[in-house]
Amino acid sequence: MSIKPLYFDRNENQYGPAPACFEVMRRADIELMSIYSRDFQRGVKSRLSERLAEDLGVEENAVLLGYGGEDILKQTVHCYLGKGEKIMIPSHSWWYYKSISDEVDGIKVEYPIVEGDEEYEYDTERMLALYREHRPRVVLISSPNNPTGNSLSLPDLQRLLETMKESVVVLDEAYWSFAQEDNTYIRDLHERFPHLLIVRTFSKYYALAGIRIGFAVMGRGLVQLAQFSARYLGYHRLSEEIALAALDSPDYYRDIAKKMEQDKEMFSRELGSIPGFKVFRSQANFVLVRIPEEIRADLKAALTDRGLIVKFMNEELLHSHMRITIGTQEQNRLLADAITTIMKDEVAA
Repeated sequence: MSIKPLYFDRNENQYGPAPACFEVMRRADIELMSIYSRDFQRGVKSRLSERLAEDLGVEENAVLLGYGGEDILKQTVHCYLGKGEKIMIPSHSWWYYKSISDEVDGIKVEYPIVEGDEEYEYDTERMLALYREHRPRVVLISSPNNPTGNSLSLPDLQRLLETMKESVVVLDEAYWSFAQEDNTYIRDLHERFPHLLIVRTFSKYYALAGIRIGFAVMGRGLVQLAQFSARYLGYHRLSEEIALAALDSPDYYRDIAKKMEQDKEMFSRELGSIPGFKVFRSQANFVLVRIPEEIRADLKAALTDRGLIVKFMNEELLHSHMRITIGTQEQNRLLADAITTIMKDEVAA
């Protein structure tokens, strides 16, 4: 009898979307699926962009919708980065940043994210030095960053943006809402920095990865991107309705976020007590754990045999680490107990 696997490797939200999202699907008007939306007749792109603009305190035409955050990232890089032009990206980051840079033959300049006592940290001084040296066309900043889980403080971000005004700066906030509720800073950044693009998604916090809805707030200097990304026939009507239902369910999602915070503390406490393990503080829905490199293969095999699929990093700078997506509390308990048992057996052997 095969074991049904539990996936802790892709940063998906295992709690699932709010009940209101399922209700949208149950009562969907199938007749509307055959016709384009008519929101343009009211001078807006969609009901969703209108709602997001209202929530974030920006004009509706500043909101860009896309097929998940990855779609918007790709569009932006393809729009602004030409062959041989430079792009700054984090040294420890999502592989996709490098991939889309390569698609347009851009030159990658990596800036450091360094290990601190309790969490990884942006080296802002080095970022500024690299920026002044290379003057890149595009800068990608991930906060919280995947896979390290650390965020950039608002004062540090503002300082960077002041220096990087000549470049298109993309702030990838796919994981922001797990640790934060305050969105008031977005309006201020939007007003002050015309070449800033703030990207978010409904995939992570709202547990709608399969729906593929992402959005961004575009600075007023990004007219070229607005034209490049225009969707004159509207967006996916059902996806928009589901996203709106998610936005209308804040209590459901805050409860999940609180449970995830509790379980991140549990992983830190229990896995952090295992000799050779270090759990880094994270503001996302995952934790990064450094483990003894010599046990990496055996631990991965033992967990896989139990149907527990964890992301074991295999990168130049992160090769003795595993990234654990925070699942439900029952799932997290199962994984923590399994790792503890495996390591005790390893010591006993």
